[in-house]
Amino acid sequence: MRAMVLSAPATPLRMQERDDPIPGDGEIRIKISACGVCRTDLHIVDSELPDIRYPVIPGHEIVGRIDLMGTGVTGYQIGDRVGVPWLGSTCGLCRYCRLGMENLCDRPSFTGYTRDGGFATHTIADARYTFGIGRTGDDVSIAPLLCAGLIGWRSLVMAGNAERLGIYGFGAAGHIVAQIALWQGRSVFAFTRTGDIAAQDFARQLGAVWAGASGRRPPEELDAAIIYAPVGELVPLALRAVRRGGRVVCAGIHMSDIPSFPYSLLWGERQLLSVANLTRQDGSDFFKIAPQAGIHLRTTTFPLDKANDAIAMLRAGELLGAAVLQP
Repeated sequence: MRAMVLSAPATPLRMQERDDPIPGDGEIRIKISACGVCRTDLHIVDSELPDIRYPVIPGHEIVGRIDLMGTGVTGYQIGDRVGVPWLGSTCGLCRYCRLGMENLCDRPSFTGYTRDGGFATHTIADARYTFGIGRTGDDVSIAPLLCAGLIGWRSLVMAGNAERLGIYGFGAAGHIVAQIALWQGRSVFAFTRTGDIAAQDFARQLGAVWAGASGRRPPEELDAAIIYAPVGELVPLALRAVRRGGRVVCAGIHMSDIPSFPYSLLWGERQLLSVANLTRQDGSDFFKIAPQAGIHLRTTTFPLDKANDAIAMLRAGELLGAAVLQP
């Protein structure tokens, strides 16, 4: 197999050849056809997440086909198309797992972070934490749904029944969630980096009623806002934009420090929430909704050996929609 490997903190990924991995009990080997590039991958490459054990293969928006199965795998056959998300496994025993909150498990593993991921030609996954994809849809368009879509869906649910929804950061997750929200009959207000006219135009093309720079106030008070950009300075801005009783949901795994802000921005029973990881139930719910919502993804594809280019463009905010690697 070939893989783009992160060998040390804040260094470029390097192509390596390795022996083909062998799945253990309950595991499957997947021949990868597409792997999305997520902002979490950027946080891993830039060493912004804790306890990274090197070397590691990033990537957790994986689509491929099973080419080898370990013992004890049920429900799958060789050749089945599957998706591998961020949540790689959970302990099933801790308090959170017993309460149905496996996204907060005490002893989880995460694809492309604590176990090798999808910036490769093959990967190993715990079969219980993968999703059967079926035959509908192309691999490149499905790949970003495995995190941008799933985390986007979880954050949208946490936003509640917001009629007027603000989306801060109109990238891979933002443009997916906007389409679901519009399908649900909500009004979408898109917030981008200052001067990012392309992203603002893109949001309007998808149906946003308003799009502008993150520092601007929307023309109406919002019922809720979701922050996908990892920028702590957006939290007070989003709180200022939502009505009394409104919610601000921080959807990223990493965010820069939130600056101090006057209590008056939180007062009025406004709520500030965070999203942590995902559950398998999120996947089950989302993959039922996605076809109904008619999601159309904007993707830019890169060959596997150009993973560093995709990461650089994501870091610079030069992508509309999602980046996807193809081995």
